[in-house]
Amino acid sequence: MGDYDDDTAFLGQSGPYFWTTFFLLNTVFVSTGFNGLYIVFVGAAPEHRCLVPDVNLTEAWTEAIIPVAVVDGEEVRRQCSRYRLDVVRNLSAAGYLPGRDVNLTDLEQERCVDGWLYSKDVYRSNIVTEWDLVCGDEWKVPFASSTLFVGYLFGSLISGHLSDRYGRKKVVFVSLAAQCLSVLLQSFSHSWRMFCVMFLFVGASQISIYISAFVLGTEVLSKTMRVLFTTLGAFLFYCIGYMTLPWIAYGIREWRTLLAVLSMTSVVYIPLWWFIPESPRWLITQGRLEEAEVIVREAARKNKVAAPPVIFKESELGILPSRTYSMLDVLRSRNMRCITLMCLVLWMAINVGYFGLSLNTSNLSGDPFMNCFLSAASEVPAYIVSTLLLRRCPRKALLSSFLVLGGGVLLLIQFIPNNLQYVALALEMTGKFGFTMAFSIVYIYTAELYPTVLRNVGMGVCSSAARVGSITAPYVIYLGTYNKALPYILMGSLTIASSVVNFFLPETLDKDLPETVEQMQQCQGLCNGPRKKKEEEEEEEGGLRPQAAPPL
Repeated sequence: MGDYDDDTAFLGQSGPYFWTTFFLLNTVFVSTGFNGLYIVFVGAAPEHRCLVPDVNLTEAWTEAIIPVAVVDGEEVRRQCSRYRLDVVRNLSAAGYLPGRDVNLTDLEQERCVDGWLYSKDVYRSNIVTEWDLVCGDEWKVPFASSTLFVGYLFGSLISGHLSDRYGRKKVVFVSLAAQCLSVLLQSFSHSWRMFCVMFLFVGASQISIYISAFVLGTEVLSKTMRVLFTTLGAFLFYCIGYMTLPWIAYGIREWRTLLAVLSMTSVVYIPLWWFIPESPRWLITQGRLEEAEVIVREAARKNKVAAPPVIFKESELGILPSRTYSMLDVLRSRNMRCITLMCLVLWMAINVGYFGLSLNTSNLSGDPFMNCFLSAASEVPAYIVSTLLLRRCPRKALLSSFLVLGGGVLLLIQFIPNNLQYVALALEMTGKFGFTMAFSIVYIYTAELYPTVLRNVGMGVCSSAARVGSITAPYVIYLGTYNKALPYILMGSLTIASSVVNFFLPETLDKDLPETVEQMQQCQGLCNGPRKKKEEEEEEEGGLRPQAAPPL
């Protein structure tokens, strides 16, 4: 195959076509910002206490029936127990007063057998208040959240294969429709189990949107705009959706209505089908040169430049693979296997560290909607800085630097004394900045490492490793119940180790995107030891020889 960037160099590095495609694709990422993260509000546990039925208790006993506990030096009402109702009812009827005539600590307690009474100051209703996901069932809320990440895992594995087989554009819009339908059905959930099942589909469709749109933009845009799209564009528009979510939730305090409204936002993307092009790079790998030329000529018309009579030569099809690549192909050759395994370590370490920091950050006091907005806004500086640095700085050095920053913070936090909470908070925010930077860098770095024929599959496999990291993070944090320092040591060590592994990957700064497996760069050191030329050729021919696509 000829070099796509050279063949389309006449289009320039910017122009109306590239800018229009840039903004249209970025609007897709807005939907991923608030679809999925609404569990922050839908699964929030409001203040609650045991429900006390009307059994003619005196005012004093109605107030005293809920036990008091001391938490962090303050007296608070227990949320999961009450004094036995039959005993309290008898004492009330006999005219005894709590505290004066009866020592409350001597009374037997019982669970909230009649349910709970929830505060409606912040949330009118959510899944916690509707299905009583508190006390003994409070584990169901984080479990529901984990189903989203499990959906991310399945979506990462499936979307790459579908996108490489059927096209990037089709998968993006089918996933948008699936996300809309899943969130809408979730709003009609009649049980916690149905909510979790639908959340799995929400996660699968959402990550499919993100990966496919990300790869589509990487392949359609020019070199200059590719960096802008994969850093400031995709992540910043994601943040716009993230920052929009709390204001929508602020106006809609009932969870079913909130989900129904969020699902309908996907409808606005329907007209984009006629404005967002398919990837010419993907079309060429499928042997569809005429369709690729139509798209490129339309781009030339919009950019007001003259296209050559022949853009892609028919002879270039001679070495195009006629097979459809699968997830196994990213492990075929020795070089690709090493690159893939090192990318898996990077993605997993970044996710474990990022979510580990997020889970350990002290909850901000004040309005939960404003806190969510501030949390989203705090990531914007990292995306802006990463955009500026990625224009000129080597990917390896940048990624390793911010991994060391994040990992170093994880190792240092455990040594901060309890009376210096502001220092610990500052370190955690610094670490979050580092991991956010690493997120934006690793996406473009991975996309630049894999060839067009395997890019979506490679991104999907790496994203699956990221999901394993995000699912694992809460359990790593749970180790803190046994030893406070253990989670920080594990996460910090993993992050530092991944920064070392990163040095063995090839540099991609100022390099053309590889189109075929043969154009991939060689990793350094560990995976590029001396081998006989004949062995390398046999391995490539045996593992990646073009074959006929298997029947569906």
